[in-house]
Amino acid sequence: MSAAVQLVREVRAEAGPERFDVVVIGGGQAGLSVGYYLARLGLNFVILDAHERTGDAWRKRWDSLRLFSPARYDALVGMPFPAPDDVFPTHDEMADYLEAYAKRFNLPIRTSTRVDALTQKDGRYQIVAGERKFVADQVIVAMANFQNPRVPELGTKLDPSIVQLHSSEYKNAAQLREGPVLVAGVGNSGAEIAYELAQAGREVWLSGRANGEAPFRMNTWFARWFGIPLLFRVFFHRLLTVRTPMGRKARPKLLSHATPLIRTRVADLAAIGARAVQRVSGAQDGKPQLQDGQVLDAANVIWCTGFHVGFTWLKLPVFDESGAPAHEAGIVPSHPGLYFVGLNFLYSMSSSMIHGVGRDAERITRHLAKARASR
Repeated sequence: MSAAVQLVREVRAEAGPERFDVVVIGGGQAGLSVGYYLARLGLNFVILDAHERTGDAWRKRWDSLRLFSPARYDALVGMPFPAPDDVFPTHDEMADYLEAYAKRFNLPIRTSTRVDALTQKDGRYQIVAGERKFVADQVIVAMANFQNPRVPELGTKLDPSIVQLHSSEYKNAAQLREGPVLVAGVGNSGAEIAYELAQAGREVWLSGRANGEAPFRMNTWFARWFGIPLLFRVFFHRLLTVRTPMGRKARPKLLSHATPLIRTRVADLAAIGARAVQRVSGAQDGKPQLQDGQVLDAANVIWCTGFHVGFTWLKLPVFDESGAPAHEAGIVPSHPGLYFVGLNFLYSMSSSMIHGVGRDAERITRHLAKARASR
C-alpha cells in the first residue's frame, strides 16, 4: 500500500462518515432520474455508482446491442434523446446520453463507489462503501433486479473445453471457439444474441421457449404510428400497473418469467437457421443434455438465464419469502425513509424501462419530501 493511499484512508477514518439528507444507491437511469427530482427539492444528497463512468452499465453490454425501444422513449425527464424518434439507439449512445444528462444537471455522483453494506442505527441509515462511510435520514435504492448473473449449476458439469459465457459477459463472436453455439434462454437477450450468431453463419441452438412476442414488427409504419405508442405508453405504462386488475393479475408472471420478445421473433430465428430446442436439463459426458434426452455436441454455451436480485449488501429485514425486496410501489413500510426505484414492475411494467422510471422517481421523491416535512 502506498503512503498516499494510507494517508487518504487515515484522513477518512478521522473525518468520520459523510452526512446527507438522502443517499441514492445506483447511478444508472433510475438514480439519475431520482437525482433530477432531489435537486429540484434542494436537498443535500449524493448518488453512489459502482461503475468508473456514468453509463458504464450500458457500455459493457454486447457490441451490437441496440435498445428495444426507439429514441422517443429513451429520454429522461428534462433532456431529449439526441437521435431521430424512430431510431433504436446503440448501447454506447445510451451510455453517453446518461453521462451528458448527469453533467447537464450537475448531479453529485461518486463513481467507483460500490456499496458494501446498508444498515440502520438510531433511526438513521448507515452506508459503507470500501473506506467510505455515509449517514442519511433517507435512502433510495435506485437499481434494477438484474445485478448478479444467474448461471445454472449444471454448467460446472460441462467439459472444460466448452466456452461458457453469461449474456452479461458476451461481447461478440470472437470470444467463442469454432463450432456450434448453444444459447440457453429465449428472452430478448438470448434471441438477439442467437440471431446475431446465426446471421454470421454460426450453427446455433436456441434452448427454451419464448414468453410471447410483441404483436407487431417494430420497423413498420403501423408500429411507428400506432403499435409502439400503444405498447409503451398505454399497455406497459398505464394498463399494467399495481393499481389495475389487469396489472395485478399479470404482475406475478411478469416478475418470474422473461419479458416477451420485443424486436426479434421466433420465425425470424428459424428463417436464418437458428434451431429451436428444448430446455437444458443436465449434462451427459460433459455435454449439455436437453429435457427430451438429446445431447448436444456444443463447443460454446451462452447462458441467457437472467440474474439474481443481488442485494446481499442490504443488511436489513426488508425481503419477502422469495428473496425480493418487500415494498409497496417502491415504499418500504417496515423501514420509513427507505425506498426503491428501478425494480422490475415496481409500479408498472414500465418501471424498469427508461421511459417509465421517471414517473416512479417523481412519485417516490414526492413521498420522501412529504415524509421529511411531517417529521
